[in-house]
Amino acid sequence: MNASAKDLAALLPPRFTLGVATAAFQIEGALDEDGRGPSGWDVFAAKPGSIVDDHSPAVACDHYHRMPEDVALMRELGIDSYRFSLSWSRIQPGGSGPVNHAGLDFYDRLIDLLLASGIAPMATLYHWDTPLELDAAGGWMNRDTAYRLGEFAAIAADAYGDRVTRWVTVNEPATVSTNGYMLGMHSPGETLMLKALPSVHHQLLGHGLSLQALRAANVPGEIGITNVYSPMVPASVNPLDKVSAGLMDVAQNRLYADPVLLGKYPDSIRIATFFSSFSPSSEDMELISQPLDFYGLNYYMPTRVASGPGEGAVPEGMAAAMGDDLGGTAPGSPLHIASFPDTETTAYGWPIKPEYMAVALSEMAERYPDLPPVFITEGGASFKDLEIRDTDGRLIVPDERRVNFLADHIGSAIEATSPGGPAESIDLRGYYVWSLMDNFEWSGGYKQQFGLLHVDRETLDRTPKASYYWLQELLAARRGDVVPESPDAGVPAEASDVDRFRTVG
Repeated sequence: MNASAKDLAALLPPRFTLGVATAAFQIEGALDEDGRGPSGWDVFAAKPGSIVDDHSPAVACDHYHRMPEDVALMRELGIDSYRFSLSWSRIQPGGSGPVNHAGLDFYDRLIDLLLASGIAPMATLYHWDTPLELDAAGGWMNRDTAYRLGEFAAIAADAYGDRVTRWVTVNEPATVSTNGYMLGMHSPGETLMLKALPSVHHQLLGHGLSLQALRAANVPGEIGITNVYSPMVPASVNPLDKVSAGLMDVAQNRLYADPVLLGKYPDSIRIATFFSSFSPSSEDMELISQPLDFYGLNYYMPTRVASGPGEGAVPEGMAAAMGDDLGGTAPGSPLHIASFPDTETTAYGWPIKPEYMAVALSEMAERYPDLPPVFITEGGASFKDLEIRDTDGRLIVPDERRVNFLADHIGSAIEATSPGGPAESIDLRGYYVWSLMDNFEWSGGYKQQFGLLHVDRETLDRTPKASYYWLQELLAARRGDVVPESPDAGVPAEASDVDRFRTVG
């Protein structure tokens, strides 16, 4: 483990940021404490059958009460930056109107503690937890929600603008529209299919209005947006498969990146909108395509696409892991997602293809010649981690597959953007591991474990996994420090600093 961390550290560019990422709804818990208002996800998750095994986010990782402990673990890890999201309904319970000062204070304490620990804060304004009042009024199908997000950005800028190093306006609008408004797998559970196009535009407009509000407040931090990107791979040389992959590329990648980076929707989308009431104005497009300080790219996997309905919308293993019955036939569907042959997969059924990280970056470089600096704002994998006890009863989590995943994907990104690489024109600035800890993975509940920290579901105790110690070694080697001798993978950290900081109630 030491050798691989040292070798990878030698490849990292100067000032390359290594960080970890989380989202408020997935880790905080305390859904009904200190004035937080309900979000649409509160209601969706409470519906029987919406979440795997009906897992509840009510407590999640209890980060709201254990935040100082978690920051202490991040400090011990040695990361450069922490990407977290602001809970809109904790700060502004109704999505408009008065602020909740207890919510503002929580993130004040978090940001101050991060800075005192030498960790740069990257704050995400919107990571899917829409306040319930806005969801009840139509959510992202309602244009007004975009303006409310702009107002929320102004509140956040006033409260934290002097201390946040980087801002993400909206996280993965593609996932919100596809899973939440088209397929009904996420909150708010709508199944509008192509009629959900306004939810795409309104999220992007919310990004533009948020960017405008942050700039109007003269925040010194850099501002960007985060989109997920999955290279689309035809399942065969069949022309219909190639066309299907192209359609998926437009629907999942270009629909969200083109407006932000080129100031226009893809031609096929513009043709589709001609026949609907959805007609973006030039003023909207100017707001959406304002220059960015950076572009956030979330990469997890490529997608293999075949024509026709196949055996279901997604491969059977992936459908089961997602907690939704997507394995049945889909009559009339023009395409489906197919499995990669002879390919290792994560617990989510996602194919592990680190070489496609380079493909994603090279496609971005080719399509968007004026691309701003890029951060990989999420990358990681869920595995059913092995949990063992040593002779003293201490938990050990030797998650070697996650170590390999991270090493391979970070290495692929660095190689692709180095001189002579297929994406050498991209100024790659950093990589954020998803996630700091095992958490509430939306419809996947607690079955999908992405964390560097194991979280006991009964005690909520945090235990560093082998991947935590590997990243610690990578960070130390990059700084030129003496690489610490790793303890047994997964042995809990000594109580000293961690318990000393457990003071938030």
